Amino acid sequence: MRNWKYLIAAAAIGLAAFLLYRTLSRYSLEQLVAAVSAVPAPRLLAAAGFAAASYLSLTFFDYLALRYVGRALPYPKAALASFTALSLGHNIGLAALSSGAVRYRFYSRWGLGAGEVAKVIVFCGVTVGLGLLTLGGAALLLRSRLAVEITGLTEPAVIALGLGCLAVPTIYLALSLFVRRPLRIRRWSLEIPAFRLAIGQVLIGSINFAFVAACLHQALAAVADVAYLGVASVYVIANATALVSHVPGGLGVIESVVMYLLPQSDLIGPLLVFRFVYFLVPLGLGGILLAVTELVYRRRETSYGRDDQFAAKA
Repeated sequence: MRNWKYLIAAAAIGLAAFLLYRTLSRYSLEQLVAAVSAVPAPRLLAAAGFAAASYLSLTFFDYLALRYVGRALPYPKAALASFTALSLGHNIGLAALSSGAVRYRFYSRWGLGAGEVAKVIVFCGVTVGLGLLTLGGAALLLRSRLAVEITGLTEPAVIALGLGCLAVPTIYLALSLFVRRPLRIRRWSLEIPAFRLAIGQVLIGSINFAFVAACLHQALAAVADVAYLGVASVYVIANATALVSHVPGGLGVIESVVMYLLPQSDLIGPLLVFRFVYFLVPLGLGGILLAVTELVYRRRETSYGRDDQFAAKA
C-alpha cells in the first residue's frame, strides 16, 4: 500500500485525540484553568529550566552522531538542526520520519548525503533507547519498593526488569570495545561506534531523560508528595508507551499512564503544565526557527542564482 505512512499517521492522531478526550472529558474548562493556576510559579520556572536543559542535552545527540558518520560539523549547526527537528518531531509523532525529514533539510544543505543523514537518525534513535533503559533500570533498582507500589509488579519482577534494562547498555558498551566489524542482522547492518562515542551516548541519553523526569517531577510536586525516582520510573513507562504508539508528542498517552499509575492525586493541572513547557513552547520556538532558516537559505540561494546569471552574461 503506497499511502501506508499517511494511514499510520492518521491512526496515531486519532488515538491521541481519543486518549486526550478520555483524560480531559471529566473536567470543565474552569477546573482545568484552576488546576494549572494551582502550580506555583517557582515550580513552573523550575520545570521550564529542566525542559531547557533537556533540549540542550539533545543537541549533543546530533553532535556525537555527526562524529560517528565522520562529518564533524560545528556545534551551532548541530544544535540548530537538532532543536528544530526534535521540537517539531516530538509533537508531530512518528519521530524517525518527522524529525528525520527536518534533519535532512538542514544536513543536506551542509553537504551530507542521504545515507549519512540516515546514519545520524539511527545513531540518535539508539541514544534515545540507551538513555531510556539506563535511567529506567537505575530508577527501578534504586527504588524497587516504590516501583512495586507504583506499577503493581512484584519486587523480584521489578528487580529483574531493572537488571534487564541495564543489561542492554552494558552489552552495547562491550560491543563498542571489542567489535570492529559491522553487525549484520539479516539484511540490516549496524556499525558499532567507538567506545568513547558509545560512552557519550549512554551518558547524554541518560542525562536527557533525567532532565525530562525532573521537569515532570517539578510539575507533579506542586500537588503530590512524590519522589524523583518514582516519577522517573513512571515517566520511563509512559515514554516507552508513547514511543511504541507513535502518538504525536505522546499526546494523551503520557497523561493516561501517569494518572493510572499515580491515581491518588488530581494531576491534570501539573500534566498540562508539563506538556506546555516541554512540548508546546519548544514547538513554537522550533516552528519559528524553521521558518526563519528557510527564509534565510532561500534568499541566499536566490542571491547566488542571480550572481551566477550575472557571471554567465559577463
